[in-house]
Amino acid sequence: MSETTTRTKRIVTIGGGTGHFALLSGLKEHDVDITAIVTMSDNGGSTGMLRDELGVLPPGDLRQCLVALSEGDETMRALFTHRFPRGSLKGHTFGNIFISALEQVSGSIDRAVEEAGKILKIRGTVLPITLDKTELVTKLGNGKVLKGEDALAGYLLVSKFGVKDMGLRPEAALNPRARSAIREADLIIIGPGNLYSSLLPNMLVRGLPQALKRAKAPKVFVANLMNKHGHTDGFTCARYVEEIERLATTRRSIDVVLYNTTPISPRLLKRYVDEGEPVLCAGREARGITYVGADLLSETLHVPTRSDPLRRTLIRHDPNKLAAAIVAMLR
Repeated sequence: MSETTTRTKRIVTIGGGTGHFALLSGLKEHDVDITAIVTMSDNGGSTGMLRDELGVLPPGDLRQCLVALSEGDETMRALFTHRFPRGSLKGHTFGNIFISALEQVSGSIDRAVEEAGKILKIRGTVLPITLDKTELVTKLGNGKVLKGEDALAGYLLVSKFGVKDMGLRPEAALNPRARSAIREADLIIIGPGNLYSSLLPNMLVRGLPQALKRAKAPKVFVANLMNKHGHTDGFTCARYVEEIERLATTRRSIDVVLYNTTPISPRLLKRYVDEGEPVLCAGREARGITYVGADLLSETLHVPTRSDPLRRTLIRHDPNKLAAAIVAMLR
């Protein structure tokens, strides 16, 4: 029997934030080879403080992916997500500090993530999308320039003026290991995640759009469940794809859009009313893109912790449903 028919299928995910965490949490339960490629331009919260104080690369999204793929014991996973509630370390997570310390000891964020992965016994590989220190710069239609993901996330007039241009300063080059993973993938997943803060920073890395174009694997965009108030008001699935292609100056980088078909209950929408509204998808083929609908909605409402200073999305994808829909595409 040939190697092609016996080897484990390779899935590459590209993203950041809680959506990426949910996706990886579900995928690790399946017999697939996972490589998570993670955004590296975050400068908010604990990550931002460590970047400023220690000069390290941002550890936050890397930590979340490591924990999501961990098959270690519950205590170790809890340790890496523990956020200090008070004192001089208030707001920091142990995992962020640990990864930053490993980077300083090993001299490389790549090596730091590899060692942390061994400790957490992860099922798969986590790769920073770039090894370069960089910052997201966003220019709005009114001429205002927002420097950093944190400034962008807190600015709620993005939808009003629109995003004219986005870039990374200084430019960041694609991690060679990430390029190899994309080339060898059987399926590539982009999202779910905040469009401007989690997804586009990846697409702006020099070399990624080209790597996606050359890849033989289908590229699947997982649509968000909810729009972000002040950022993507009124966006449809198609609008997300158009915005990614426009700002990343690349065409045909997405082949399939996977979207949720389950209505969100009025009770949940009422609790979420000040955050945004559901993302609508037409469920049709357009410009060569195939739309695939499935029940992806989690029935569990996320409960935030007091020690977490960031406001998180309440309505989320169900990790198991999302992973099952993606793995089905491999067949």
